[in-house]
Amino acid sequence: MLSLVSGLISCAEPGNKTVKIKSMENNIQPGQKTDTATFGTGCFWCTEAIFQQVEGVIKVSSGYSGGYSENPTYKEVCTGTTGHAECLNIVYDPAKVSFDELLEMFWQVHDPTTLNRQGADVGTQYRSVVFFHNEEQKANVEKYKAELDKSGAWDNPVVTTLEPFTKFYAAEDYHQNYYNDNKGEGYCQFVIRPKVEKFEKVFKSKLKKH
Repeated sequence: MLSLVSGLISCAEPGNKTVKIKSMENNIQPGQKTDTATFGTGCFWCTEAIFQQVEGVIKVSSGYSGGYSENPTYKEVCTGTTGHAECLNIVYDPAKVSFDELLEMFWQVHDPTTLNRQGADVGTQYRSVVFFHNEEQKANVEKYKAELDKSGAWDNPVVTTLEPFTKFYAAEDYHQNYYNDNKGEGYCQFVIRPKVEKFEKVFKSKLKKH
């Protein structure tokens, strides 16, 4: 059983995967004010489902930011040579959830002290990173990061990088809504589901009402 689980704990290209074509519909209502946060927390499969549950979050897209090449593919990003990080582009309603609240969740849902690594996923594409969209976001991240280090909340220093947002490339369609579409798969059961369940307990008051 241990060998089976060990083979399932890294984010990898699904083999012989049936690609589901999803509409990337825009859920923003006319006149609704929105803002965007872009976070890299390692494999985007692991945290997409978490932020989708947050009240005030309108849309979560898995994709790539921070690299050098145009329109990178998943296979290219996985080589670690494009400079991109797997990340989430989160469109939200600031009247319902603030950037600081999302930032608090960001620190909680991954390990920000492991350099270019999350669990079995290793490489710069899995770096802990916040791509800031404006100076206010940048200042908030810098302040929060310094406070975390000072508080001793983690045994090791926080290595999250802070990078200016330039462009976001949406990942291939089968990566979108991955957990919700593939709950029966081993990676979803053994890796993603425990993260989701832990988040639901810690941030119960921040979840969407169904």
